[in-house]
Amino acid sequence: MNLSEYFTLEEMTATSHRQFDNTPNNHETANLQRLAEFLELVRIHLYSKPLMITSGYRSKAVNDSVGSKDTSQHRLGLACDFRVPGMAPDAVVRTIIATKLPFDQIIREFDAWTHISIADKPRRQALIIDRAGTRAFNL
Repeated sequence: MNLSEYFTLEEMTATSHRQFDNTPNNHETANLQRLAEFLELVRIHLYSKPLMITSGYRSKAVNDSVGSKDTSQHRLGLACDFRVPGMAPDAVVRTIIATKLPFDQIIREFDAWTHISIADKPRRQALIIDRAGTRAFNL
């Protein structure tokens, strides 16, 4: 099922933890559609490069299995992790911050992927998470 031009429900719910049901309810699916529409804007600002979604929606069981908190926006269908071929996560984060897009959080995680989330009242919070801990992403 297409959520937007370039994003599908299947890719936004894919998980390597296949032993767990990762089917979103109607509300979570509506959130995923909203997220996908936002990601279309992100994609445009990233020179129309594809976003390779590595983690989108997570059911409680999937979220628990990856060691994430119950408060994760992945649980609501409002967050995803992705990579952009040909762009380092640092460059991805810098580019998105410069766009003024209304993200809630953007996180460069372990210099390997980018996390982005949306919310009704976006905070535009930019962070780095790595072995040194969590800290602000400074331009």
